[in-house]
Amino acid sequence: MNVKGFDALTRADLDEWEAVRAANPALDSPYFHPGFSAAVHASGATVHVAVGDGVFVPHHRDGRTLRPVGWPGADFQGPILAPGTPFRPLDLLGNGAGGYAFDHLVEQAPGFERWVVTRRPSPFLDVTGGLAGYLGRASKSGKDNMGQARRRAAKAGREHGAMRFEADSTDVDALARVIELKRAQYAATGAKDYFADPARVRLMESLLKTRDPGFGGVLSTVHAGSRLLAAHFGLRSGGVLHWWFPVYDPEFARLSPGWILLRELTDAAPAMGISRIDLGRGEDEYKRRAKTGESVVCQGVVTRNPLRRAAVTALAKAREMARNGRLPRSR
Repeated sequence: MNVKGFDALTRADLDEWEAVRAANPALDSPYFHPGFSAAVHASGATVHVAVGDGVFVPHHRDGRTLRPVGWPGADFQGPILAPGTPFRPLDLLGNGAGGYAFDHLVEQAPGFERWVVTRRPSPFLDVTGGLAGYLGRASKSGKDNMGQARRRAAKAGREHGAMRFEADSTDVDALARVIELKRAQYAATGAKDYFADPARVRLMESLLKTRDPGFGGVLSTVHAGSRLLAAHFGLRSGGVLHWWFPVYDPEFARLSPGWILLRELTDAAPAMGISRIDLGRGEDEYKRRAKTGESVVCQGVVTRNPLRRAAVTALAKAREMARNGRLPRSR
């Protein structure tokens, strides 16, 4: 494949990319839109694109390892190609690249089967028809939590002031508050701070300003009086909204503000032209309760080095056991 810098792509290249993507239902996530790669590249995280005959693979170069565009914040990954197009992942290697590591590869990506180490569910909400449509498809747990969210929203209104929901805000101060709350959450849980890299803050700010009808950032907020209860910053492309960075003010945790926000967003979905909210991979309890279905994403590495593949496999299996609360048996 011919590798180009993102800036070297022509208007014709980008038009072909979007036409190929539009013809493949497996690629309807906003992560596959060329606008996402453009925003990531503009933020300072250099994007390269491997280009073949009707195939585009945007990625970053990390030493000898290639990683999907937007890594580690990309919840869906894979080559951009039409359904039925053959693909050899080993064609990505060369020019000093020894591996292509992925952790959210869509299961439908062709040619990757031998390189997949683990598979995990990625839940979603079918919000066709808004809240009424969702409730007709939701599990008992999903219905119960949405009912509780309605009652808690009323309680928050009584105690803290009138409830106000904004589905698609352009408030830069609200975005700054989302990032502030997310960083505090990372610190409290010991998770790696995604926003420690200033390029990722710039990416959020750029996406907030992106108003392209086919792609952009979406900031949704819920206030009670003057207080921000919860907010979410995600990506939107067509009828798909990706749930990316949800936050809430811990002071209001007893009101489950995240559920209040999700309920409001589900209710507003038809007016926004949204039919699906992708929650992304994860075992979070609220995702399990809220989902109406799930897709599958894969982890693995494309490499010619059997030792590297064995190491990735062992690490993935160890993490899987830790996630499931199991320890390997002693021999």
